[in-house]
Amino acid sequence: MKKNLLFTLFSMVLLFQVATLAGQPWYAFQDGMKLADSAEKHLVIDFYADWCHWCKVMDKETFSDPNVEKYLFENFIPIKLNAESTSETITFRGQQLTPRELTSAFQVTGFPSIAFLTPDMEVITIIPGYIKKDMFMNILQYVEQECYKSQISFDEFLEKGCDNREID
Repeated sequence: MKKNLLFTLFSMVLLFQVATLAGQPWYAFQDGMKLADSAEKHLVIDFYADWCHWCKVMDKETFSDPNVEKYLFENFIPIKLNAESTSETITFRGQQLTPRELTSAFQVTGFPSIAFLTPDMEVITIIPGYIKKDMFMNILQYVEQECYKSQISFDEFLEKGCDNREID
């Protein structure tokens, strides 16, 4: 009896820890697109490949950071897309494509690559390569505050913020 209770408690603690470490799941492409129709949020698309080492590091060290995850899910629609998949068809702007075709249309050539889109599905920028959590948080804030609309450079944003631009 004690062994069963101990095993059950241990199992529950282990499952809780795994669930906590796993973080909130990102949206599949079509689910994210459906949500984008009703939400006025920017989109973040993680173009990844199963074999990509840096994609896994970014999942573990950047995307799973509690502060990044909270800010990302509160302010964006985060979508993961297996960039090499040819086994499914997705719809983007009325076109039927495979994820590989969409990856090519976005001109993504390396992984990971993170695309930032407006709520109207316009591409703001695509950033290739691994991004550390602090830098990723800064990028999220830059996009969410729509500093790009004011043509404030990212370097200016890091130095003065979005609303603190000096007027000559």
